[in-house]
Amino acid sequence: MTRMKILLAPEPVLKQEAQPVTEFDADLKKLADDMLETMYGARGIGLAANQVGVLKRILVMDVGQRSGTRNPQVLVNPEIIWESEELCTKEEGCLSIPGHYAMVERPTVVRVKYYDVTGGEHEMECEDWAAACVQHEIDHLNGVLFPEHLSRLKRDIIMKKMRKDKKQYEEDGRGDLYDPQNGSDE
Repeated sequence: MTRMKILLAPEPVLKQEAQPVTEFDADLKKLADDMLETMYGARGIGLAANQVGVLKRILVMDVGQRSGTRNPQVLVNPEIIWESEELCTKEEGCLSIPGHYAMVERPTVVRVKYYDVTGGEHEMECEDWAAACVQHEIDHLNGVLFPEHLSRLKRDIIMKKMRKDKKQYEEDGRGDLYDPQNGSDE
């Protein structure tokens, strides 16, 4: 498995909509494995393909990592097919917006239809952190970053700081990509 570089906001690919996966092959399995390795290396609980510069509808997540128990999940072409009316608010961060956190309100429970890397169709119901994580990652696949769920003022403050942080990465000679091997605070 290979650790990939994580794109930093406001990288344009993060605002693009990922395209459905149509080939379930060894390349897709390798992408999923590399994304999991990248997510774990950056100490994240979720990662969407957009974040590593791949415009395919695939995400990885492992909310069990919050409690120290790994339970990796790979969702290909995920789609929320039901959401609860009840909402909850959780503090969210993002590997593409390191160091920035905000309270985001989302449905408490969601049902997701998705495919595994072999093309098998599944459904799962997510609640609590799993619900927040899967919604956050599906937002990425739709070109939406978590600050877009905030007030315009809060969003502008975060994105202004990210432009400054990204410039610092470039000046440090790390290009416009965040290297998860150097750590993250998500």
